[in-house]
Amino acid sequence: MGSMTILYIAISITHMRTLRIICLVIFSFSVVHLSGQGPDTKFAIPYGSNKAIGKYVQVNGIKMYYEEYGEGRPLLLIHGNGGSIADMGNQIQYFSKYYHCIVADSRAHGKTDIGTGRLTYEDMANDWSALLDNLKIDSAYVLGWSDGGILGLLLAIHHPNKVSKLAAMGANLQPDSSAVYSWVFPILQNMTALTDSMIRIKDKSRNWEVTRKQLDLLSNQPHISLQELHTISCPVLVMGGDKDVIREEHTTQIYQNIPKAHLCIFPGETHMIPITDPELFDATVYKFLKNPFKRPDTKDFFQ
Repeated sequence: MGSMTILYIAISITHMRTLRIICLVIFSFSVVHLSGQGPDTKFAIPYGSNKAIGKYVQVNGIKMYYEEYGEGRPLLLIHGNGGSIADMGNQIQYFSKYYHCIVADSRAHGKTDIGTGRLTYEDMANDWSALLDNLKIDSAYVLGWSDGGILGLLLAIHHPNKVSKLAAMGANLQPDSSAVYSWVFPILQNMTALTDSMIRIKDKSRNWEVTRKQLDLLSNQPHISLQELHTISCPVLVMGGDKDVIREEHTTQIYQNIPKAHLCIFPGETHMIPITDPELFDATVYKFLKNPFKRPDTKDFFQ
């Protein structure tokens, strides 16, 4: 048995053993492994693969796949890293009763093109802005989960007129231990090593080049300053679980540096609350979106 064969077997065994770990971070696996069922088995509508309404639009040199559901005020639903429209099925089903939901696969995710060069959050946010332009929508509510929350923040920073309200779940400003719990980093390092090995041996079981780009996002991006948060003019609901992958103090820091913000730390919940407790998550976001923004203060009761 040649050394390359031995290497391939070793890597393949490692690959199988790490799938459950990968599913915690790469959302394309999360719905199957964490909820026990695939996205298509839970909903009557095949969100993310709905041939009846799915469309492509040309934005910033790529073809971006999107679907639309419901009527009313526009609401962007933005999935997380490694995921797709299908991962937002609970939110599509709930919010399409109240809003015109626009859901898309972000760049290098799902059915949307990869593009050239390094995958960056800035380019991905610009794609979502261009999608609104193509749909002739001036502004929209935005709900983003994980990387989707990061994209929501960047939209509010760089395209402020297009975001009327933002709900961001599990977002971070930088990819270090001040923002993310340290247990994540060995997992990312192992996943990156696995991916690089699969690329070297030209494994075809999945598109490892895309996975590598997605891992680069998780490991080395974003870089959003507190000063940039200060420029956000729309109301923002900043959310996290009390056992999130994002540190609670970092989520609080994001909240404290946005001029018009509310903070929600879900008790007994994790980064995965949009799929593990969608009733609580969706109702919380809906209350924020439907009501005028107010910033009451306890000290007002004593004056």
